[in-house]
Amino acid sequence: MLRTLRRDLQAARERDPAARSTLELVLCYPGVHAVWGHRVSHWLWQHDGKLPGRLCSALTRWLTGVDIHPGAVLGPGLFIDHATGVVIGETAEVGTDVTIYHGVTLGGSSLHRGKRHPTVGDRVTIGAGAKVLGPITIGDDSRIGANAVVVKPVPPDSVVVGVPGQVIHRRLPHQAGAPPDLDHSVLPDLVGVSLHALLVRIEELEAKLDGRGPGPRHATAEVWYEQDFSI
Repeated sequence: MLRTLRRDLQAARERDPAARSTLELVLCYPGVHAVWGHRVSHWLWQHDGKLPGRLCSALTRWLTGVDIHPGAVLGPGLFIDHATGVVIGETAEVGTDVTIYHGVTLGGSSLHRGKRHPTVGDRVTIGAGAKVLGPITIGDDSRIGANAVVVKPVPPDSVVVGVPGQVIHRRLPHQAGAPPDLDHSVLPDLVGVSLHALLVRIEELEAKLDGRGPGPRHATAEVWYEQDFSI
């Protein structure tokens, strides 16, 4: 447990340039407090302390604004930046070195007991306000854009943007040892790309009708290729 707590501190120190000291992290960072509070409530939950675990979870939510069910499984190195408004459901599983921003929901899409929340792979970054819903898997080294709504599985090394979330393949995979993807200014504009593709297709059709060029290109697949969205 002590090793895991140190790993949580190290993750926050590495991924937040505003952090100036370990003492500041321990005293002032609600994301760190939320993760640590969950570690305690999860231990109680696993050792037949269901009610104490829920009480600890409720106290952590009151202090930090983060609602994590004590049954959720959080891997080491999780960093919740700014923390406020994060919700993680009972059967959610979060991998190693994951970064989550404020307003994120790892929620369920069913009223039935059993696995109903997402499984998030290692080194995943989930942007502010994103919603990941249902018993789906988010592949390793993927990134969920801010305010995306993800309702289908995401393969490894992908970017997801939009409502509902569109999966975009990265030609240059994110390396396992590289820092997490934090540059939110380089997410692709799917609407802009779609409009551009339509304009190009119209021009090709007009050229074909006039006998001036080749026929139209194939339609866009569910997973986007040909563009370099490695970030």
